[in-house]
Amino acid sequence: MQNNDFGAGFNSMASQDILECLSVIPMFEDLTHEQMLAVSKQTLLLTVEAGETVFREGDKGDFVCFVAEGLLAVVKSLEGGKFAELTSLPQGSSIGEMAVIDDFPRSATVIARKPSQLITMTRSQFHRVVTENPEIGIKLLKGIARVLSMNLRKTSANLVQHMLPLL
Repeated sequence: MQNNDFGAGFNSMASQDILECLSVIPMFEDLTHEQMLAVSKQTLLLTVEAGETVFREGDKGDFVCFVAEGLLAVVKSLEGGKFAELTSLPQGSSIGEMAVIDDFPRSATVIARKPSQLITMTRSQFHRVVTENPEIGIKLLKGIARVLSMNLRKTSANLVQHMLPLL
């Protein structure tokens, strides 16, 4: 679902279902039930089919996705029109966290490997939550920092593994 199509694949999901999905995502682990409910009211559900692009490398990022169901692949463009799959994102994963904070283009392409349901939050929805409840905002920013830290640690470990044969 490319940025210019944002909204075409949206549908409703029961509030309780969204709460259950969000409760297993590390970014939300510090929130109380009431805080999680406030956040869930600022989300939308996006349904994507297998093979459908969620967003492309270079797109302007303005939303974060949480995998409620399905499987996504994160791919990076290479020379000659080829792609390298960086990772797979199963249920409970998140992608695009930086999009709610900064205004940089997407660093990779995300494609649905299986039919998937994604809970999304736009930058404006995120800022609404942060503005209306700074306590939730602090917890969400700490959650984003935790996710980014985990991702950086994984990337560092992968880099070392790939560099060992070169040493």
